[in-house]
Amino acid sequence: MAAKLRKSRTNKMLAGVCGGIAEYIGWDATIVRIIYLVLIFSSFGTMVLFYFILALIMPD
Repeated sequence: MAAKLRKSRTNKMLAGVCGGIAEYIGWDATIVRIIYLVLIFSSFGTMVLFYFILALIMPD
């Protein structure tokens, strides 16, 4: 059975989006959060909006 992209219930800081992505691809959540932080600064904040959209769309 294939893994499904969901928000993490156990590995969450705000909404569990980065933790869910990390569980989906099999990486450590800290690495995903660091990559996301770099993307926030390089996209001038667009990724913040993307995070909140994912928080609304991704199932629990």
